[in-house]
Amino acid sequence: MWPGEQPPTSGQNAPNNPYRQPGYHQPNPYLTQQQPQPPTGGGGRTKAVAITAAVTVVVAAGVTGALLIGGADGPTPAPTTSPTTSASAAPRSGGGPEPTVSGWRVVANPDTGIAFDVPPEWAPKSTGWVTYAVRDGNEDDVLIAMKAPAVLKEKWCASDTDRDGTVDYVPLADTGSRENDGARSPRQIARNDSAEWVFGFYTQPDLKKIEIGAVTSYTTASGITGSVATSQSSGVVRKDRCDSDGKATTFAFKDPDGDLVSWSFVGAKGVEGEVPDATVRRILSTVRLYDVPVG
Repeated sequence: MWPGEQPPTSGQNAPNNPYRQPGYHQPNPYLTQQQPQPPTGGGGRTKAVAITAAVTVVVAAGVTGALLIGGADGPTPAPTTSPTTSASAAPRSGGGPEPTVSGWRVVANPDTGIAFDVPPEWAPKSTGWVTYAVRDGNEDDVLIAMKAPAVLKEKWCASDTDRDGTVDYVPLADTGSRENDGARSPRQIARNDSAEWVFGFYTQPDLKKIEIGAVTSYTTASGITGSVATSQSSGVVRKDRCDSDGKATTFAFKDPDGDLVSWSFVGAKGVEGEVPDATVRRILSTVRLYDVPVG
């Protein structure tokens, strides 16, 4: 129930990553009423891929149906939160926006035009880096993704789940942004994406261990108004030393072009070093749009 790390490859050996294909839409289990299939082998549910070519992360947040948990806009009450490295995935630097919090690092996604700040211990990844969650037992069934993220404690936990002699490293938390082509509204994205991250990283195949908090209006320090929601798990069965409960917060809004985009945080819950909700909210407060350099 944790992220894995997949080194960048190309040509015939490249991983079958649908996020390299613009326009790819992946069904959302919270909308299609499909129960996740039980896992058929080891390995993490999430992958981090450094992509050298320009790509667009376009994953539908779901366009039809009712949510499995709590109904379309009547979520189960939950506490409201407050304010994988490879050689070719070096942190970005130069020519981008400056941080708005003194001593913090700026994270920018040129595909979405979204920037935000993270504390200095976080590691921003390259603009071609994609972190995504896959369904257990099916590496090609990608549930959700974000591009150009930042990672906290990339080697927070180590385990050889499938006992193949290769150690998989698990980060403590990730945060990034993505486009939400095909979604109906910021409220839908905030609710669905936060639940999808918790499901993909921590609880699958169990949907019942996810609680989705109320979707509320939120305005960042830069004046962007949208919808935010936090989902969290409780009672995850620990089958491996790196298993834990998790939490995720998603803030979604319309950009100046009318496109739906979002920022998300996802991390382990109830563990030593857990990212405090106040820190998550402070990172969220820095979400802003920036002018992407042309050429």
